[in-house]
Amino acid sequence: MNNIRIRLFVLAVTTALAAIGVTATAQASAAPYCSITWGSLPKAHSASDTDVIDDVRAGRHTCYDRLVVDLGGPGTTFGSYDVRYVPVVLSEGQGSPLPVRGDADLQIALKAPAYDQYGNPTFAPAHRDEVVDLAGYTTFRQLRWGGSFEGYTTMALGVRARLPFRVFTLPGTANEGPRMIIDVAHRW
Repeated sequence: MNNIRIRLFVLAVTTALAAIGVTATAQASAAPYCSITWGSLPKAHSASDTDVIDDVRAGRHTCYDRLVVDLGGPGTTFGSYDVRYVPVVLSEGQGSPLPVRGDADLQIALKAPAYDQYGNPTFAPAHRDEVVDLAGYTTFRQLRWGGSFEGYTTMALGVRARLPFRVFTLPGTANEGPRMIIDVAHRW
């Protein structure tokens, strides 16, 4: 009789510990990756400021890859942008497809030309198919130049998968123009 009680006690304790472990695991997996809660829906902003594109650069961070678009000109705020996942990004003006490496295409459309008021380039990538060297990045695969036409500029960013992203801008200062930042998480 004592053996049965001991076995029932051990079974009850084991079951309780297993339930606690399952609950702890479920709670741990419910926490967002790196506290990222951005989502993958389009991000857009409309403004009247229009400066010119000066530079495009990228950086790697612990939880995300970052793309930065620098503007130059008299404005201190970044103008209009629309960043979204699309089946395929189309070039500015012509509308030609811009296929990129990766399983998801992020379209970056800016109301900012890459030329000045006289038509002189303010930013001209050395390689239109590889605007920035993204070798070794966790999420980014390729950045293609889609052109600049009638005050608008388009770029195609190929990413590993449709992952959460955020877009925000930083105001310009006396020494540098405003910037737009696109962060794409390494995972959900």
